[in-house]
Amino acid sequence: MKNLIVALSIASVTVLSGCTTFDPYTGEEKTTNTAKGAGIGAGAALLVSYLANKDKNSGERNRRLLRDAGIGAIVGGGVGYYMDTQEAKLRQQLRGTGVSVQRDGDNINLIMPGNITFPSNGRDLKADFYPVLDSVALILEEFEKTIVAVAGYTDSQGSDAYNQSLSEARANSVASYLKTKQIIPARFQIVGFGEQNPIADNTTEQGRGLNRRVELTLLPITE
Repeated sequence: MKNLIVALSIASVTVLSGCTTFDPYTGEEKTTNTAKGAGIGAGAALLVSYLANKDKNSGERNRRLLRDAGIGAIVGGGVGYYMDTQEAKLRQQLRGTGVSVQRDGDNINLIMPGNITFPSNGRDLKADFYPVLDSVALILEEFEKTIVAVAGYTDSQGSDAYNQSLSEARANSVASYLKTKQIIPARFQIVGFGEQNPIADNTTEQGRGLNRRVELTLLPITE
């Protein structure tokens, strides 16, 4: 599993230059700089690669999801507009929360740093993060034609097994909370990547804080 994730992580770096990011503190929209970003934005690409490897056939996955969730697909050339509108509403809702909104093609990635989501080494959400997830849930409910992929990550401290377990538990905590907000369970894909795909330097406390995160990626469901 680790070798597969490493390979996917390396492959995902090639798509970073097309990402745009939103600074929740300044309101500035900017293009991701791969030299400075140290992998920021690779999470969405890694997750897409993981899902593709898991299901082999994305068309079959979408058909299964549409059936199980009882929703319709985005048809024709409306994907871009659908995701543009959703992105704009997420940016508005999440301004100033500490959650970063990224756009990579037709996918939207929300990066939730560990310092605002979980206590140190904890697996249960901080109560003061509930309102942020409530805001996300409002948009997810309105824009139901998306896969909601939740991925957990850790820093490099501790054993591989512990970090893998912690990343899975944190991803499940976020997904479980969102499911209580009337988001269709069939829309969720949940995975833990452990200490793989760091976005900052694990030798510094600041870097480790950035690497401890949950990323929520929204992928359009098409026919």
